Amino acid sequence: MTLATPPTDSTPTSLPSLRDIEGAAQVVYQAFAATPQYRWATLSQRLGTDCWVKHENHTPVGAFKIRGGLTYFHRLAQRGALPKEVISATRGNHGQSMGWAARAHGVACTIVVPKGNSSEKNAAMRALGVTLIEHGADFQESREHAIALAAERGAHMVPSFHLDLLLGVSTYWWEFFRAVPSLDVVYVPIGQGSGACAAIAAKLALGHPARIVGVVSAHATTYADSMAAGRVVEAPVSTVLADGMACRVADAEALAVMAPHLERVVKVTDAEVGQAMRALFADTHNTAEGAGAASFAAAWQERDQLKGQVVGTTLCGGNVDSATFARILTTEH
Repeated sequence: MTLATPPTDSTPTSLPSLRDIEGAAQVVYQAFAATPQYRWATLSQRLGTDCWVKHENHTPVGAFKIRGGLTYFHRLAQRGALPKEVISATRGNHGQSMGWAARAHGVACTIVVPKGNSSEKNAAMRALGVTLIEHGADFQESREHAIALAAERGAHMVPSFHLDLLLGVSTYWWEFFRAVPSLDVVYVPIGQGSGACAAIAAKLALGHPARIVGVVSAHATTYADSMAAGRVVEAPVSTVLADGMACRVADAEALAVMAPHLERVVKVTDAEVGQAMRALFADTHNTAEGAGAASFAAAWQERDQLKGQVVGTTLCGGNVDSATFARILTTEH
């Protein structure tokens, strides 16, 4: 798809510099080491070209979001602004990130999730000391409730997209681009935007030549629709598999960062995501949640265009409920 000019109702975020990202990496590495990236032979054979996978499923919470949580709280502490309580909304991985970082800083953490959210992600958040509230039919309703709750309590509302979150997430793309300088193109799933904007930040900071392709669920198209229109366009959400991409209303600030730098946006269906989950498990024996498999799903969709190129994909999260994963693995294909 062709991208429009950046939205005019938002001031573009000032992206972190290389020095900023390197400093953030030192904050992240106090909690865990750099995650690996591998060129998987059978996955490359399947795709028909060199395919690298960045394994953010290997963080302590099984997803990339923890990097943002660590830097967000680090920045609060630096400013002497640590609150008594933080509140946020999530479908799971952002909430785990908040729970991990809040616990490390002795801050109470309340997270709002939609009704019917992943039971295993909910359990993981509770295990990190999070007070969990189930409210709303989708992420947007949960987010609105979290904002109202934070105002009522005088708590600190942590947004899903913020420069300090983006800074931490940039460290994983910084690792990837430095480790594989030959990358020609990378596929980045878009949920609320921190992953895609972080890839852009790391690419620009390093001067890496890789092209960046955004990936959205075909059943949650607000970011694709908004970038095509040049303004925020709300879109219905019907994905049942890619909950990490189940966003109904795009973030204008994230759009302003993405629009000039994404080469294009690819839409992947739940069926394509399920196929990618099976492929990743068969070829790497790593478990991918729906959003975590979306990157490879998009590359697979465009495989005929990728011959002879070095392709970067991200297994950005592995937090899928056991019953869901079992059903996907046993689906006829």
